[in-house]
Amino acid sequence: MLDIQKIRADFPILSQKVNGKPLVYFDNGATSQKPQIVIDADAKYYQEINANIHRGVHTLSQLATDAYELSRGKVQQHINAKFAHEVLFTSGTTHGINLVTNGFASILKPGDEILVSALEHHSNIVPWQMLCEKTGATLKVIPMNEEGELIMEAYDTLLSENTKVVTVNHISNALGTINPIKYMIDKAHAVGAAVLIDGAQAVPHLKPDVQDLDCDFYAFSGHKMCGPTGTGILYGKEAWLNKLPPYQGGGEMIKEVTFEKTTYADLPHKFEAGTPNIAGGIVLGTAIDYMNEIGFEAIHAHEEELLQYATKRLLEIEGLKIYGTGKNKASVISFNIDGIHPYDIGSIIDKLGIAVRTGHHCAQPIMNFFCIPGTIRASFSFYNTKEEIDLMVEAVKKAQTMLS
Repeated sequence: MLDIQKIRADFPILSQKVNGKPLVYFDNGATSQKPQIVIDADAKYYQEINANIHRGVHTLSQLATDAYELSRGKVQQHINAKFAHEVLFTSGTTHGINLVTNGFASILKPGDEILVSALEHHSNIVPWQMLCEKTGATLKVIPMNEEGELIMEAYDTLLSENTKVVTVNHISNALGTINPIKYMIDKAHAVGAAVLIDGAQAVPHLKPDVQDLDCDFYAFSGHKMCGPTGTGILYGKEAWLNKLPPYQGGGEMIKEVTFEKTTYADLPHKFEAGTPNIAGGIVLGTAIDYMNEIGFEAIHAHEEELLQYATKRLLEIEGLKIYGTGKNKASVISFNIDGIHPYDIGSIIDKLGIAVRTGHHCAQPIMNFFCIPGTIRASFSFYNTKEEIDLMVEAVKKAQTMLS
């Protein structure tokens, strides 16, 4: 059992009021709040060891470099990567996916196929569409059912010797569906395809074991797991990262430069051109430490309890429909109320201090599938409570009465 009040005391923002009401923050799918230890770690870097890394012989540079590489090691251990150099620092999930698609531009050819799921965020659709335009490869879609689950029989049929890449999210940001990625990875590898997993929505709720999953790439963002914005990780198997060309050219990613020829640095620096977000990378390690100290088993148990409780309470509201009713779900509920636009509900409950997300959640194909303009999405974290859910339910009821 988590000591929720003790945990909530770690997050300064949770004690404030919004529009004169206590803040109820249920927009964790967009970004999580930050504990004081993370906020302090960011200030500590700039106050004590601010310097550029990997290049300097002076003391501050060495201290900053050590802290940055220590953080890389923390990520390696957290996701169980085989080597630290398989862990690349990025600005977020979108950066990581674009790095991979850019690399595959030199590999794919007309007739090759990329499989993407119907549950994807735009960040895991658009870069692959751009890649297909460059290479002549074809994008094919793994369909979903009315419960918001991928149809595995259709996936099995789509796979062929032409399939070169399969890309799918671990957890749907719009519906909360947890996809059977281990099965999908095994099936993709059986036809020789590489697999990229978008883990942006998964890492706040679970610890991915990339060696057990056997995925070729796994991308995620730091800001959704109590870390700073502008931080992220791309895990890639050593063989694939050696095979792909650099994403950007510049300082740090080179071994030797002449006007006649440039040779590239070894991993991971080959993909980390320029001065990185040093503070962000270091503080991401602090956030990972914080979440591991709480414990992901305890986080999962608490969030599962919140999900079940919120589902039950929301379904008490007449005319309310939940989208995404799969058997395996994370702590995300997308819903609408008959005859009322989701934006109107979201705007009214904001005045009551309730922060939820409304719209298509950068997943328009999902909304098109359900023939709706968007949903109201409540996404829960380990620092949320049942009492907050009660406040949200009462606020939604009040909004429904006002708008009916």
